[in-house]
Amino acid sequence: MNQSNSLQGKTLLVVHTGFEHKKFIFPKLKRLGLTIIVLHKEKTSISPYVDHWIFADLNNHKECIAAIKGFLKEHPNIKIDGVITYWEESTLLVSRVADTFNLIGIPYNVTIKIRNKYNFREFCIHNGIKAPKHIIINKESDIETAKETLNFPVVIKPVFGSSSAFVIKVNTNNEINDVYTYIKSNVSSHPDSAEWDDLSIMIEEYIDGDEVDIDMLLQNGKVKFWSISDNYQTSEPFFVETGQAIPSSLPESSQRELVEMAEETLEKLGVQNGCIHFEAKSTNKGPVPIEVNLRMGGDEVYTFVKNAWGVDLVENAARIALGVYLKIHKPKDPKKYLTGKYFLSDNSGILSQLDIDEKLRTNKYLSEVHMDKEIGDVVLAPPEGFEFIGWITVFGDNAIDAEDNLTQLTKHIHYSIAKFDSESTIGKTSRKNRFSTASLKKDILIRAAKLENIKRINVSTLRKLKIGISCNGCDIVNNGGISDGVYLKKLLEEIGYKVKLYNFDNLSNVFNELKNSNTDLMINLTQKINNSVDQQPNAAALLEMLQIPYTGSDPYTLALTMDKIRTKKLMAYHQIPTPNWDYIYDREDDIRNDLQFPLIVKPNNSNLWDNVTQDSIVNNDIELNHKLDYIVNKMGKPALIEEYIEGEEYDVSILGTEEEDLEVLPLVQSSFANMPKSAWHIYSNDTDLNKNINVFQPAKKLSKKLESLITEISLDTYLSIGCRDYGRVEIRVDCDNNPYVIDINPDFPFETLKDLAASNTKNKKNNSQYFSKLIEQIIDLTINRYKKVPYITSFK
Repeated sequence: MNQSNSLQGKTLLVVHTGFEHKKFIFPKLKRLGLTIIVLHKEKTSISPYVDHWIFADLNNHKECIAAIKGFLKEHPNIKIDGVITYWEESTLLVSRVADTFNLIGIPYNVTIKIRNKYNFREFCIHNGIKAPKHIIINKESDIETAKETLNFPVVIKPVFGSSSAFVIKVNTNNEINDVYTYIKSNVSSHPDSAEWDDLSIMIEEYIDGDEVDIDMLLQNGKVKFWSISDNYQTSEPFFVETGQAIPSSLPESSQRELVEMAEETLEKLGVQNGCIHFEAKSTNKGPVPIEVNLRMGGDEVYTFVKNAWGVDLVENAARIALGVYLKIHKPKDPKKYLTGKYFLSDNSGILSQLDIDEKLRTNKYLSEVHMDKEIGDVVLAPPEGFEFIGWITVFGDNAIDAEDNLTQLTKHIHYSIAKFDSESTIGKTSRKNRFSTASLKKDILIRAAKLENIKRINVSTLRKLKIGISCNGCDIVNNGGISDGVYLKKLLEEIGYKVKLYNFDNLSNVFNELKNSNTDLMINLTQKINNSVDQQPNAAALLEMLQIPYTGSDPYTLALTMDKIRTKKLMAYHQIPTPNWDYIYDREDDIRNDLQFPLIVKPNNSNLWDNVTQDSIVNNDIELNHKLDYIVNKMGKPALIEEYIEGEEYDVSILGTEEEDLEVLPLVQSSFANMPKSAWHIYSNDTDLNKNINVFQPAKKLSKKLESLITEISLDTYLSIGCRDYGRVEIRVDCDNNPYVIDINPDFPFETLKDLAASNTKNKKNNSQYFSKLIEQIIDLTINRYKKVPYITSFK
């Protein structure tokens, strides 16, 4: 009986959007005629199916309740009829919402009792329900108590958690301390751990028996539907799920005992309504509850129940939440027999091959195939992580046929893992147990995968990249306007990228942020750290250490170009024309006597404009000595002295890394014709004086011959210095049309690209689009650079 029409016009609040493979839930709900409101921290790809969004931090229940109240106040015509989640970590929040707004649901005091595995065990024992002996570990002495009082084998697990992550079987008391230390040290790395109430750990006796999942629909305290699936033998000691089958092959008497136990447990707990995923074991001493999940089961569960019994858990869970009466006629025999398996790796590594034969997709026995991983992704196997490559479910006319079909269809899927070689990275150090290097190994794997992934990106998948932008604390508001970082973030988000700003003024925080981030590529905008230009190369150095791909030059080139003296020496070696020059580190150093006044004197290791004034140009020895005294003695810096070149200045911006992909952007010309006669024709820290400089992009009245000469000299300089992806060469041209390189800057050419976009477009919208294309060109150049550079990994 189809009761979908009974949901027409009702409003359902859905908490959390879940992983990508749960996206199917939302179009299904929308087709039921529901008005969908989603409570989440941000918009996701399900937006086409959402009528209203409410944004809040799902870990902050108080903030979420306030956000819902605020939404209802702003929309007085909207009435929320029910609340639901299909996500385990949000069940507590849903209970809070149901309690606060008097909606159908499971009370918070019941949910917290169930979500906390230790409390659930305590509840079972106090209510006459079978449960293993157990101890919570609050201090080291509790481990010794567990060794003395529990019978081995035992299971150590987090009090909160899901998907069997960090659930480990221990056979002897000699292993307990190592396993406990491993879980305690690594549990916070689980992607869902931020949503757990705490990270406590418990130990309980191992239960021997057949593990099953019981999926139930409960309304007003009455079980309206149940289904049992058999779980295949887990991969111990880590309890990694390997596969399952539906309907259960257990005897009917055993199945009835399991359902009665689950019903009794839920009734005593006070669970009256909901779609429940109940995990249990059928033992020779009767059924034993393992865990109760107060939401629809994940992964294959929806497909299993739908195909085997014709019951739609998504739709019926929504009906229960909305108070619509449920009447389900479960057939005596299943419509199909289904079985499935997870694709697992024996070792952590990088997915290097994944081939799915097209014949698989058209096979009539295929129910579902889903891959969580793509080529180049890290696959973390225990003890480094608890991840699947994907899963497949198939069906047959009976259980044996389904098993045979599974064997045949899995032959169409081939994958390989580039195994991590711990010896090559960690070295032959003393390691007491298999868990001791798990955290280190995981970090190395993830970092290596970022570089492997970037090599596999192509133009069609470019906008799937998660982009980071490095900047500093001042890069939020700039002179009352939008800063470069914020502006760039906005542009990239508008064309589909996911972007995050990273504040490099706090290196310790940004280190941890980046280490745990999923950023694929960083755009390095950092020019200062804590207002120090000298610290600029450290941003790139940090990204190098974390093996996060980034745009622009490496730390060596960034540091070299800040050292004007060393840069001059390198240009002299490559016979690049530059004004005659000399330098001193100490006031006792000699200066060559053939330099012709006027001279420009500036400190080494500094941003050009920061310490260049009109007084930087000297006409005689007295002025020269005065300036050198100031730079060397007062500033404590070496001094660079070079002949002043009178003439126009040209900025030559270059994109690319190697000769075959280099591109010279239109030259930018600076004319000093309107400068006051008393002023030297230079850029300085006097912003009012700089306003008299006329800038032309592209350059005006420049002969092709001179343009070619400037371009060739700039390219030679760019390659000699070792710039990558982008850079700018600054050139002065004297009255005889002789070009001289006066500086090279490997910083991100933000203003140049912005001006170029403005000069090539007629309106602001087209300007933004053109600018975005230039940024994407840099991203593409960076990716191609990483593709060409061999990366020595610790995989075999």
